[in-house]
Amino acid sequence: MAEPNYRLQYYMFMLSKHFRKILLGLFLLILLLTSIKTVGPEEEGVVMYVGHYDRTVQPGLNFILPFGIEEMRKIPVQRQLKQEFGFRTTDLERNTQYSKADFNDESLMLTGDLNLANVEWVVQYRIVNSYNYLFKVRDAEKALRDMSESAMRKIVGDRTVNEVLTVGRQEVATSMEVLLQRMCDEYENGIRIDQVVLQDVNPPETVKPSFNAVNQAQQERETLINQAESEYNRIIPRARGEADETVQLAEAYALTRVNVATGEAARFNSLFEEYVKAPEVTKKRLYLETMERILPKIGDKVIVDERGNNVLPLLNLNQNKTQTQTK
Repeated sequence: MAEPNYRLQYYMFMLSKHFRKILLGLFLLILLLTSIKTVGPEEEGVVMYVGHYDRTVQPGLNFILPFGIEEMRKIPVQRQLKQEFGFRTTDLERNTQYSKADFNDESLMLTGDLNLANVEWVVQYRIVNSYNYLFKVRDAEKALRDMSESAMRKIVGDRTVNEVLTVGRQEVATSMEVLLQRMCDEYENGIRIDQVVLQDVNPPETVKPSFNAVNQAQQERETLINQAESEYNRIIPRARGEADETVQLAEAYALTRVNVATGEAARFNSLFEEYVKAPEVTKKRLYLETMERILPKIGDKVIVDERGNNVLPLLNLNQNKTQTQTK
């Protein structure tokens, strides 16, 4: 006959004695694990009571009803999120790597002049209203992708392929950002668009060589135009300066001539007025003033009376001149 196992009986006795306490402890542990939820510093917690929205809780420890009565969904409201179109990033920790899959179905677009362009872009956004994000739109992330693709096709469809590929890229990104935000506000999906970035815009691979040749020709044309404008800006201002200088000299000469003529006319008028008052006196005065101005320039002078024929029978003027030079 086997001996009774007293130790096992003791354990069974103790278990039966503290069974309620053990069950209560397990219940409290399960209650604690299912009732206390941690919300991160960049998140908001949206609490749903039996599937319906109840409240929004802030970062930290929060209590909810256990056993599936209440459920919490954490929404990253302080984090900038992004969606990629036409490409996918696979590794960001070291060197950025991209997926080699083909995404032409979302990136290949028809432009306004009926050409094709392969557009790759990134939409950066934030969730600003957790309630609208979860309950106003079904699957807000997918809805945002559909709206982004629709908006980009509309913007690209209103422009030529040259605008999309070259000078109009920034305008496309800006217009896309405005249109997408307007659509988000209309759908009330609780999303704010921070930025739209055109990652890359290329023609399709089949026409890329021809497009590159056309683009090179356009760049050469722009270079020649810039050179011509530079030469124009160098020569034309100088020619205009010389022309202005000539015009100013001519105007100065004309002004001088007019002033001189005006002075002479005024002088003549004043003399004529004096002449009218006393003709003989004025005539004699003019004669004397003229002689006074002319005679000093003549040099040696001999003045004789026109009626003095018998005054000197011989006047040796040359001898007197020679003596004067010798002295």
